[in-house]
Amino acid sequence: MPLNVLVTAASRRVPLVKAFRSALARHGGGRVVVTDINALSPAVYAGDRAYLVPLTSDPSYLDEVLAICAAERIGMLIPTIDDELPIFSAAVERFAAAGVRVVVSPLATTVLCNDKFETCRVLREKGVPAAESFVPATLPSNPQFPLFIKPRGGRGSVGAVAVRSQRELDFFLDYVSDPVIQDYLDGPEFTIDVLCDFAGRPLSIVPRERVVVRAGVIDRGRTVNNPELIELARACTSALSFVGPINIQCRMKEGRPAVFEINPRLSGGIPLTIEAGADFPAMLVMLHAGRAVPPSIGRFRDQLWMTNYEASVFLDEARVRLEPLGAPAMRGVA
Repeated sequence: MPLNVLVTAASRRVPLVKAFRSALARHGGGRVVVTDINALSPAVYAGDRAYLVPLTSDPSYLDEVLAICAAERIGMLIPTIDDELPIFSAAVERFAAAGVRVVVSPLATTVLCNDKFETCRVLREKGVPAAESFVPATLPSNPQFPLFIKPRGGRGSVGAVAVRSQRELDFFLDYVSDPVIQDYLDGPEFTIDVLCDFAGRPLSIVPRERVVVRAGVIDRGRTVNNPELIELARACTSALSFVGPINIQCRMKEGRPAVFEINPRLSGGIPLTIEAGADFPAMLVMLHAGRAVPPSIGRFRDQLWMTNYEASVFLDEARVRLEPLGAPAMRGVA
């Protein structure tokens, strides 16, 4: 039976939208609809249909999305940004009543993972290697440098900086809003893409080395079939309750990996994981259809490199719609 999928906050996620379209074409058919706040976002033109929506913080946001789901007969919804994860987690039953499966982790998990201090504190409490983390009130009077400071609830590496002296620390404690201070992890950086089924069981784990990162997103990197990283991901899925995709951010320190944050959503580098043979969109489509998806942990193409480049979408003026497309009008961007 065809399945229509809604990808929210599509933005620049053109490869992700195309991956879902490909998965649907191979597994029963259906369409990919996307939402965004900007009609000039490139992924708006990669889906079968697109809608402009208000900001996630707008009180009408969920009503707008639900109306789109009804109009487009959406069966599965994929949230993509941290800000909206708790909002959708809290509304899972509301969407289910409308026939829509929201692929999102439980509310307690999404709230926790949006707090970088609490994420690491809870992981360490449960015996999972994670960066030692502080807030200003718990910072030792004589901290050991270097340290790393960033917004406690930020994303995209905005405001994240290494500090190597008390003078730098004092400045950035004042400069960074609601900061978390972490042990400086100076080794190679990895993202571990994980897909859990709807009962929380991990089905696929793919570590990737982030060799070059720009604006918080991988620019060049490679898959790494490292048993220690895979076991770290298993430990995270045992410590916390997840549903669907997550990405675990970690770095090596003294040869051992330590988590510094977890994002319970698809990662920006997911195209590399998909190309390596771990097709998360296809697995989600099959799971939604009730088909058996056996675990394939560690089964992916090792040492596959990805190097990104910019691509452009060219539009005639008539194709660009800048007005809000609300629920009453239900007008889409073709």
